[in-house]
Amino acid sequence: AIESVIADQLADFVARDVAGAWDHASDSIQAVFGTPSSFAAMVETGYPMVWDNRDARFLDLRDEDGRLRQRVGITDPAGAAWVLDYEMVKQEEGWKINGVWVLPAMEGMA
Repeated sequence: AIESVIADQLADFVARDVAGAWDHASDSIQAVFGTPSSFAAMVETGYPMVWDNRDARFLDLRDEDGRLRQRVGITDPAGAAWVLDYEMVKQEEGWKINGVWVLPAMEGMA
């Protein structure tokens, strides 16, 4: 289910379905950004490899101090590889994305 949520959001960004991508964000993330358009603007400028992703590969799922983190390898349109950590939280509606961190390349290769 976690991989499905992330894959759906990645597809939503590529399709520019901002409302769909917003639906996968946790209540906390939605509270910070307030609107789907503010959220989309942050992703487009702060996470261009997510906004325009070409390929995603799911790596390990870990529990770090009670927080579930899904590591994902992403390829951007230029062919550059990125490794991101997605923090996931379970809400009433199911799994939601509660934050994303870009990892140093070597950390993602371990």
